Amino acid sequence: MRRTTMIVPMIAAMLLFTGYESGAGSIPAPLSTPELKQALGAGKKTIVFFLNPQGGPCKAQNEVLTKLHQDRKGNFLVAYVDAMNPAHQKAFYDYGVRSLPTLVLVDSKGKISRAFPPGIQTYEAMAKALDGAP
Repeated sequence: MRRTTMIVPMIAAMLLFTGYESGAGSIPAPLSTPELKQALGAGKKTIVFFLNPQGGPCKAQNEVLTKLHQDRKGNFLVAYVDAMNPAHQKAFYDYGVRSLPTLVLVDSKGKISRAFPPGIQTYEAMAKALDGAP
């Protein structure tokens, strides 16, 4: 049992640090919180946003995501995973997130499509990733 509980976070961490793009849609996204279960079960592309709502970089990333969401007329969801919420801590572990802000794109089938490296991602990079995800 311990072996399998260690494998998923290790894979997620490797994907995050390598800027995972190839082999899209092969690893199911962990459903660690009720918010993730709801968002990822909706059948839409979802950006999982790991953040500290008080942090400057996270606020800047949120502005980029808000503008993208408005421009795309809501054709994708954003699932917020808050570092300050104790109920969200398991998601950080399950996805291997150690730095903020971190974004993970999940396709409409609930599979990890892309894990972005930690830090602020540009509007253009996010738009390109959304266009390439099923």
